[in-house]
Amino acid sequence: MINTVYAKERVYYFILLSLSSHYFVPTLIFIERIFIFYVYFCSNIAVIAHVDHGKTTLVDALLRQTNVFRDEAQADEAGVRVMDSEDQERERGITILAKNLAVMRDGVKINIMDTPGHADFGGEVERVLNMCDGVLLVVDSVEGPKPQTRFVLDKALRRGMKVLVVVNKVDRPAARPDYVVDKVFDLMMELGASDDQIDFTTVFASGLNGISGLDPEDMATDMKPLFEAIKTSIDAPVVDTTEGNNLQCLVSNIDYDNFKGKMGIARITNGSIKAGQPVALAQPGKPKKTGRLTSLFVFDNLGKREVESASAGEIIMFSGLDDVEIGDTLITNEGGGANAAEPLPPIAVELPTVRMTLGVNKSPLAGREGKFLTSRMIRDRLFKELDRNVALKVEETESADKYAVSGRGQLHLTVLIETMRREGFELEVGPPVVIYKTNEETGKEEEPFEMVEVRVPEEYCGSVIDLFNNRNGELQDMGLDDNGESMSVVKYLIPTRGMVSRHYIHPE
Repeated sequence: MINTVYAKERVYYFILLSLSSHYFVPTLIFIERIFIFYVYFCSNIAVIAHVDHGKTTLVDALLRQTNVFRDEAQADEAGVRVMDSEDQERERGITILAKNLAVMRDGVKINIMDTPGHADFGGEVERVLNMCDGVLLVVDSVEGPKPQTRFVLDKALRRGMKVLVVVNKVDRPAARPDYVVDKVFDLMMELGASDDQIDFTTVFASGLNGISGLDPEDMATDMKPLFEAIKTSIDAPVVDTTEGNNLQCLVSNIDYDNFKGKMGIARITNGSIKAGQPVALAQPGKPKKTGRLTSLFVFDNLGKREVESASAGEIIMFSGLDDVEIGDTLITNEGGGANAAEPLPPIAVELPTVRMTLGVNKSPLAGREGKFLTSRMIRDRLFKELDRNVALKVEETESADKYAVSGRGQLHLTVLIETMRREGFELEVGPPVVIYKTNEETGKEEEPFEMVEVRVPEEYCGSVIDLFNNRNGELQDMGLDDNGESMSVVKYLIPTRGMVSRHYIHPE
């Protein structure tokens, strides 16, 4: 991409010397325009992985080596795991919310989306993949691909995205990078990757030490090999047109600003947009919501920068439309939208698997801790959560004091409950129940299952098998770990009700 810039500059410079001085200035201006257009190229990538494989630490290393921080003192003040800014994320040591940032490297802007690694927050991954052109699949150099690796990789492959594999933590004494690369290849074959996707580039890295390389035995002293691989391995944004009337911009996230109110985050698929222009929010089969953009931003380092316009391929943040929702398509409303493009298909995510009831606290100790106690307050807060939590579902119940809240798992719902408690809500929480559904084709009732993998010392393998058998699990695979540590690897397929409790009773 950068080489293309230099080639065009050299060609036009040669022509410039061949022309008379009468055409000198106009030709030079034309060269500058060509150069600026090609340098401001952006690549949109999501960093995906299983939990605790080092995604956020790797993103930290990318930040520190792209002049995001003014100096070493500011970098030290920011600390580690900069992207995990929420209190619960730092306390639990996991990423809960997907976040955007942008860095510049060698004239190329890279929009990076840091995603959660836990299966309960898979909705965040599905949401941000709509804004990406490719993914960085981070895999631990010892553990290799894990269940969540399969889930997020499958989503990326189905979208036809190219995958850049990053074997992280190669500095670990027990690292086995060649084994991990083979396992990733096997997983891609199993998931039905195309020939182009299977021919993936591999970079070896240590996010903690800020080093990377194309050979685990010959590592560079910085992350330059990884940056170069991103520029050469991840496809450029595919743009059909940049005409204003063809604007298509799928909203994938919602943010809030104390001064500007509700803000939408979206990737411009086609067309271009300007601050102040009349626009509409559309979804197939729904009436349009019209308005005017009051502010337009692009991501810049860890924050955002206000701009006057943006074109296809860029990820933007905008304000002025208070009724914006995830899944809306931003289209032009110039001339009443007579020549506007069709809305894009809304974001589709996996269905919830676990349901809990949240309601008014009616215990004898009610009112002693929280300040938001009424049913109306709880209801408003739960439905507000739906604005940005696409994998959550809230329903009314027969009781006016209780609401059924469905999510991807117990952790997904637990984080919501803890967030509300810290905000001052006082709740009565019901036990988790598994969501069953009827297959429309067969008419049979189906339930969600979990893929479980356990690494345990050989002497405890029997106890683990007994534990899962009592919870209606089905043994999928069992064997010794190839790492030579006398560890057994046990893989089970177990119903979600077995993970909730071994005494679980069908709610109906």
